[in-house]
Amino acid sequence: MPTVLWFRRDLRLSDHPALVAAVTQARADDDEVLALYVTDPVLWRVAGPPRLAYLAATLEALDEALGGRLVVRHGDPVEVVPAVAREVGARHVHVTAATEPFGRRRDEAVAAALARAGAELVPTGSPYAVAPGRLATGAGEEFKVFTPFRRAWLAHGWHAPAPRPRSVPWAALASQGVPRPPAGDVRLPPAGEAAHRARWHRFLEGGLAGYADRRDRPDLEGTSSMSIPLKWGELHPRTLLADLAAVPVGGRGEPAREDVDGYRSELAWREFHADVLWHRPGSRTRSLRDVVPEDAWDSGPDADARFDAWAEGRTGYPLVDAGMRQMRTVGWMHNRVRMVTASFLVKDLHLPWQRGAALFMERLVDGDVPQNQLNWQWVAGTGRDAAPYFRVFNPVVQGEKFDPDGDYVRRWVPELREVSGRAVHRPWDLGLVAPEGYPAPVVDHARERERALADHARARA
Repeated sequence: MPTVLWFRRDLRLSDHPALVAAVTQARADDDEVLALYVTDPVLWRVAGPPRLAYLAATLEALDEALGGRLVVRHGDPVEVVPAVAREVGARHVHVTAATEPFGRRRDEAVAAALARAGAELVPTGSPYAVAPGRLATGAGEEFKVFTPFRRAWLAHGWHAPAPRPRSVPWAALASQGVPRPPAGDVRLPPAGEAAHRARWHRFLEGGLAGYADRRDRPDLEGTSSMSIPLKWGELHPRTLLADLAAVPVGGRGEPAREDVDGYRSELAWREFHADVLWHRPGSRTRSLRDVVPEDAWDSGPDADARFDAWAEGRTGYPLVDAGMRQMRTVGWMHNRVRMVTASFLVKDLHLPWQRGAALFMERLVDGDVPQNQLNWQWVAGTGRDAAPYFRVFNPVVQGEKFDPDGDYVRRWVPELREVSGRAVHRPWDLGLVAPEGYPAPVVDHARERERALADHARARA
C-alpha cells in the first residue's frame, strides 16, 4: 500500500520535509511513494494564463525529475485525494502544511474526508523558514511591526535544509496529465527546481555583491527573481538562507555585509506577511486599517476607464506604464516599480487597493496571496507596519531616481525609445516633439496627491 505525497506549493525534491516523512513511512511499510498533484478548478479559474502556463511548465519539470511518475488528477481535492488513497490503499497522505486561509480550510476538509476513508493527512513543514503563527511578542501577541518581528525571527532561527532522499521508490499510477493552457504573448522564465537553483547560484556568484545598492534599480539586473521559485516551492527559503550564511563577505569582489543582511531582510518581510495573514485571514480582502473615508474611492465609468488605462500601461506616466507592460509581457515586475504602480492606482487614481491586487494576482507568475495582498496594503497605508498613507510616490521623481538614464522605460515603452536620457520620464516637456502614440497623463499627479492627503485628513478628523 503506497504512501501518498501530495505536492502543492512544494514542487521540488530537495529540502522537502514532507517528502522525507513520506519516504520514511514508505520504507517502514516496505512500499512505494505515490507522487500526486491535484489541479483544483477553484484555483484554476482565478489564475490568469501566465500563471497557469508557468504551473504547467514547472509540473512538467517535476515529472521529469520523478522519472515520469507524477500523477496528475483534476477536480476538488476533497474528493480526489481520498479517491486516490482508496485506489492504491494508502493509509497516509503526506503534505507540506498549508498556511494561507484557503489552503487551511481545504486541508481541514481533506483530512476529514480521509479519516472517513480510514486514512490520515500528515502535514510536515511549511513553505517558510519559520512557520507562520510560531513567533509571538513578549506579551504573547502577534507581531504588528516588522523590525521586532525580524529580530525575533533571526533569534528563533530555522532548521538546516532537509537532505534529499536517495533512491525513492516512486509508485506508478495512471495520470490525467498536465493541462497546457496557452501563455498568450507572455515570455515565461525557465521553470523547475534545477533551473532556479542554477539561477540562484549565478546570483550568489555575480549578483549579490552590490545588492544593497542595486536592488531598487529596475534598469539593472539587481535582483535575484527568486520570488517565482519561492511562490511555487521550487526552492525553499531555508535553502537560500543556508547559502547566504555560507557566503564570504567583505573581501575583494565579495558581497558586503549589508548586501547579505539586506537580502535576508527581504526574506524576513516575506515571512512577516505570511504571519500577518495567519493571524488576520481577513486581510486577504479587507483593509486592516481605515485610512480614508469610504467616499474617497472613485467608481463609475470614468473610474473604470482610468483603471483600464493603468492596467494597459497607458497612464502617460512612463515609469508606471513601463511596469505594467513589463508585467503583461513577462509575468513579473520589479519590486520598486510594483510600489510605484500600486501607489499610483490608490493615491492618484483613487481606486481601492483590492482592484489592483486582483489584477496582479491574475498576471504575476510569482503572485502569492500573503505577499501580494499585504504588499498592496503596505503601499495603501492600510496594513501592518505599512507606509504612512501620506507617503505618495511621485512617479516622475521615482523614475528619475531609480531609472536615471531611462533605460528601463525605453525597454518596455517603445513609443519613447527615441527619447534619450532622463527626459524620457517627462515626455510632456518635449513640446512639439512629444512622442507620437504616447498618451498624455490621465491625471495631474500634484493635484491628485493633494486630494489624497485631504481625504486622509478627513479620516483622521
